[in-house]
Amino acid sequence: MNTPAAPRITIAEFEALAREKLPLVRQTGIRAERIDAGRVVMRMPCNEDALRPGGTIHGPAMMALADVAMYVVVLSLIGPVELAVTTSLNANFLRRPKPADLIAEAHILKLGKRLAVGEVTLYTDGEADPVCHVTATYSIPPRE
Repeated sequence: MNTPAAPRITIAEFEALAREKLPLVRQTGIRAERIDAGRVVMRMPCNEDALRPGGTIHGPAMMALADVAMYVVVLSLIGPVELAVTTSLNANFLRRPKPADLIAEAHILKLGKRLAVGEVTLYTDGEADPVCHVTATYSIPPRE
């Protein structure tokens, strides 16, 4: 039986990277709750800036959380490579999220030398049904 590999970035390392180089993460309060190799759970606290008329979380906030979760899940496999970047992101909004924290569960579908493909499912905290499903591709810079 294979023992799962340790993640190549820890929560503490991600938090340091976010403080130093990821202003969107600081501004939104996104944080990692769990980082495993190839799987992560992230949380974005609900705040007034993420709400739109009707008391629901707006799409750009959901996509930001999904993109950050995808970035972290890629780093969980390749380490803290700052220049890994999004090349595509497709979001399917499934239902109206309540004004509460959003939870992102992300995992990698395929990791190659230059591209990583993954999916992220977003949930309203405490709800079982997903509010958004995202697929994304990240470009991985050549290793030196």
